[in-house]
Amino acid sequence: MTSTTERAEEDDEAVTPVGRTPEPQAPARTPKRTQGGVLNVFSIGILILWVVMAAGPLIWVMVNSLRDSADITGTPFGWPTSLSFENFTNAWSDANIGKYTLNSVIILCGSLPGTMLLGSMAAYVIARFSFRGNRFVYLLFAGGMMFPIILAVVPLFFVMDNFSLLDTRHGLMLAYIAYSLPFTTFFMTSFFRTLPGSVAEAATIDGASHMRTFFQIMLPMAKPGLISIGIFNFLGQWNQYFLPLALNSTEKDKALLTQGLAELSVNQGYEGDWGALFAGLSIAMIPILIVYMIFQRQVQEGLTAGAVK
Repeated sequence: MTSTTERAEEDDEAVTPVGRTPEPQAPARTPKRTQGGVLNVFSIGILILWVVMAAGPLIWVMVNSLRDSADITGTPFGWPTSLSFENFTNAWSDANIGKYTLNSVIILCGSLPGTMLLGSMAAYVIARFSFRGNRFVYLLFAGGMMFPIILAVVPLFFVMDNFSLLDTRHGLMLAYIAYSLPFTTFFMTSFFRTLPGSVAEAATIDGASHMRTFFQIMLPMAKPGLISIGIFNFLGQWNQYFLPLALNSTEKDKALLTQGLAELSVNQGYEGDWGALFAGLSIAMIPILIVYMIFQRQVQEGLTAGAVK
């Protein structure tokens, strides 16, 4: 028995070097699968909360646009007991939402193409040509995004008044273009820099002018970026309220959709026709939803283009 004990001690000494303490065992770690599961549950919960916060008001407006005013007043967050499509008729005809929508479409048909054309041309020059003051011009456009429009509305009002552009459609188009041009140029400059310059060089060697190279080669290659920034400009100009209120507030027949909705909210608040108010809001949201649903894939491609080379 004694020899067996001594032999076990000798074996322990042979395994553990002399003067060296055995290494402590590492604490048990939580399995990675459990950690990943907790993270997935947390991420899914955040996404569900975000969806509820983003889509909840839209669904609420759409549902209330099909309810009677008395039903909305009794239970604001209830479901419609009967579908009332008269709300859309009242909003479109009686509240002149149809006329206001047409005015907004006319303004966007002039301001949106002008913004895209001028912004892409300025961005192409800044991104592809080296000249003195290139960096300064780029920083001017970037600084334009940081300048709040409320600080410029007073001098803008007097400038447009001196040029007889107040309460005119072309004057409001110019104001929209100037308002959206800094962000458009800033975005498209970064996009043009990701495009291969060898294509433009090959076109120049073949004898193409700068205008032909831009319109026939580089601009079609920038289609994903144009669609992305076009969607953002459409949303910003369609929902613009401050500029029309300051520059287009005299003649009611030329009022835009945002001005009409503001007037409708005040009038219907006194008259109690809440169904027509929600119907007008639904009419204003439908074009935005349709445009985004059609160009959703192009917007995602444009935002991620150039991220991976």
